[in-house]
Amino acid sequence: MSTTSLKLPDELKQKASAAAMDLGVTPHAFMVEAIRKATLAAEKQAALINDAEAARAATLKSGLGYAADEVHQHLRDRIRAKMDAASEKKTVAPTKLTARPWRV
Repeated sequence: MSTTSLKLPDELKQKASAAAMDLGVTPHAFMVEAIRKATLAAEKQAALINDAEAARAATLKSGLGYAADEVHQHLRDRIRAKMDAASEKKTVAPTKLTARPWRV
């Protein structure tokens, strides 16, 4: 395991030490966990951006998309169906959305 030295402002170091004490861990363990969580969050954000860029490229290539008002209604119908299922009411299944060319 390698060693890294961090220069922290005094106020941040005091806050980290206090938080670590509240959690019953050492300041070192607290900082390691904070860095681990920040790293995972950065990786998730990068993956989300990559997925979004790929989806955008696929949409631009196909020229197909969904009308926002139809998507909103579809989502409302799905939510209503789930709520009705939870209360054991009978409901009509949401209609299937159809992709259409969005560039005219």
